[in-house]
Amino acid sequence: MQDHNLAIQDFGPFAAPDAADVRAELERLLASPDLHASERRRAFLRYIVEETLDGRADRLKGYSVAVAVFGRDEDFDAQADPVVRLEARRLRRDLDSYYVDAGIHDPIRISIPKGSYVPRFDRHDTGLFAAPDDVAASPHPAPTPDILAVKASESIPADTPDAARPRATISGLLGRRSILALCLAAFLAAAGVAGGLILSGGRGVPSSDLIGEPAIVVLPFRALGETDDGRYLAEGISETLIADLMRFPGFRLYTLPVSEAAAPPTPAALGRDAGVTYVVTGSVMVADQDVRVATQMLDASSGEVLWSSVYDRPFTADALIRTQSSIAGEIATVLGQPYGVVGSDLGERMTTPQVADMQSYVCVLRAYAYRRRFEQADYQPVLSCLEQAVQRDPAYSDAWAMLGWLRLDGGRFGYGARDEVGKQYADGLAAAERALALEPDNTLALKAASSINHYMGQYAEAERLARRAVALNPNDPDALAQLGWRLAIRGKFDEGIPILRQAIERTVNPPGWYFHLVAIDQYLKGQYREMLATAERSAVDGSGVSQALIAIAAGQLADRELARTSLERMELSGVMAGDPPAFFRRHGATDQIVDALMSGLAKAQALVRG
Repeated sequence: MQDHNLAIQDFGPFAAPDAADVRAELERLLASPDLHASERRRAFLRYIVEETLDGRADRLKGYSVAVAVFGRDEDFDAQADPVVRLEARRLRRDLDSYYVDAGIHDPIRISIPKGSYVPRFDRHDTGLFAAPDDVAASPHPAPTPDILAVKASESIPADTPDAARPRATISGLLGRRSILALCLAAFLAAAGVAGGLILSGGRGVPSSDLIGEPAIVVLPFRALGETDDGRYLAEGISETLIADLMRFPGFRLYTLPVSEAAAPPTPAALGRDAGVTYVVTGSVMVADQDVRVATQMLDASSGEVLWSSVYDRPFTADALIRTQSSIAGEIATVLGQPYGVVGSDLGERMTTPQVADMQSYVCVLRAYAYRRRFEQADYQPVLSCLEQAVQRDPAYSDAWAMLGWLRLDGGRFGYGARDEVGKQYADGLAAAERALALEPDNTLALKAASSINHYMGQYAEAERLARRAVALNPNDPDALAQLGWRLAIRGKFDEGIPILRQAIERTVNPPGWYFHLVAIDQYLKGQYREMLATAERSAVDGSGVSQALIAIAAGQLADRELARTSLERMELSGVMAGDPPAFFRRHGATDQIVDALMSGLAKAQALVRG
């Protein structure tokens, strides 16, 4: 398979299109048979574009549109007659479908932001994405006979007029459930390909209920430029885009830790080796007081760009929060997901950002970056940043939730004063509960509160909160892993281990702690070779726990050299070396687990002594 690795190039100037260019794009749109809008919606589009270009955007209200375009009289009541609102929604859909396919290379893009009838005009540099020659020469290959055989009516909204119904082509079908997705999903199911890519060489196998769904990976966004803000924004947008996409059902979503971004796998490799259907890539650049976010979705099997968009936004928190959710919504639309509850939730989050100060938003992104590595050198600067953020923006629930996590880490990792562990836990819980008071369904806050309760020994409450986080977003592998871990560490292996395995299946290159309790369960069952394989997979984190588990397995398998090497590495970890039983008990392990692990370590040590 040819490797189509598309690269996002550096941004050009943030130049807004002039009126002549916008009018040219309007005429191109209205003349195109690929704009599947009724005549009434075409008149709607022309009216709002011309009014905006003529300087009358402030007059574009539901009433004026109803009278000028839809022939309503002066007694028009928008509450009783939602015609403008409904037609605006359909027109947005028409524009989205056009720019996803036929208009993907148009130099100007016209869009209608939700909650407004004033259109946006964005310059779309067709040279921004550098595609391979064979892809660029044929951006829309002819559909196969199998695709043509699908009835167009199966994927077109019921309210579309007959005259506007598209032909049964990729262009006509991509706006709803992508035929390409269904074909590739069928191929994946037949081939039995892996559901998760483990870059160290191992592969996860998806459960049977996941194989029939198309799979998508969001690669870490690249920061263009040298500023720290750009790096935090790139990492943060990747994280929040993943979180928003997880809220949509109907496709498998895999994550790739940003720490692995030095050499991310190519789309072709993900498609070939991991059974991935789609790959999302992007980049972020900060220039003065503006930010440009570019993103694209590729067909992993061919490298074809199925959708791309460029967002020029002011360097403000609310604009970027809206952009992240907008990207997630557009990707989900391309994949054909229904709007329902999830779409409404994203829309609400877009229109009611919870943070006013850009620096507060960046602090939360810095906290995400810290929590991927937990480096002690980053701890105090990020903690201080979050403490200032909640003072500036006391209603910002994500900042309070992250502050709860950081205060927990001060106690459990010893980053704070060692004689104030109890106070650090209590302060962390207070911060997490403040976040939940502000936003009761904030899953980040629920996970933080669950973790803090666990370390305070309040295991029933920790489990309750973890279950609630999973119920709110059952597609979130981190929420699944935390629930499975909490159940298993308290001895509920029968329920916890399958949940941990589900989290592993949904994550590309899972973090080491996802595997620890799986290995312990295998040890308790006498499955020592399986335990060794799992423990070695967990060693990607370099933790002392992983080395301890490898040593225990080696001891049971009488592998003296491996036991020696692993015990030496465990001693170098620091946190495990001094008092392993206390370490495991501090993390909530039951006496049965602690006693079994200490017995296994003793056997490994005896084997090494000979």
